[in-house]
Amino acid sequence: MSVETQPPLWRMWIWPAVVGVAIAVANVLVFILLPPDLVERLGALGYLGAFLSAAIANASIVVPVPYYPLLIRLGQAFNPYGVAVAAAAGSALGELVAFYAGRSGRQVMERTAFYTWVHRQMQRRWRAPIVLFILSAPPNPFFDVAGIIAGAVGVPVWVFTVTVFLARIVRMGLVVLLGYTIFETW
Repeated sequence: MSVETQPPLWRMWIWPAVVGVAIAVANVLVFILLPPDLVERLGALGYLGAFLSAAIANASIVVPVPYYPLLIRLGQAFNPYGVAVAAAAGSALGELVAFYAGRSGRQVMERTAFYTWVHRQMQRRWRAPIVLFILSAPPNPFFDVAGIIAGAVGVPVWVFTVTVFLARIVRMGLVVLLGYTIFETW
């Protein structure tokens, strides 16, 4: 008989912390290195540029795409509130990819404690929108799991889309306005 020991809790958080720091550094580097002519070209698209960049970035399942720097630049060139709403709409549309991947049942998810908890919450009609909002509002790489589960357990597409859109207004508003405030002179 062998006794399996659980790794210390801090070890389980090292990898997510390293990935989170790497994503933050990548976003700052993209912001600094973002070619001004790209911003000018996307600026010609205006709010449509914010919508499309958020939709494409959020359509990638699990792989984070650094698009916040572009939104910050667009927020400096246009009305930041309009950029936030356009990006939120694009983000909600992009997240439908994970939702429909779960709906189709082709996506295989590892059964973790997080998966089990989200799955249990998504089966409750009144809890699903609350959990979706809480997981969708902050920058959270685990939201794709929630979107897949929401699709798999049959959360209505309108509940998913409206909840994610409202949560993403909060997220995109914070990103654009904080970026606008912090990087105002850039």
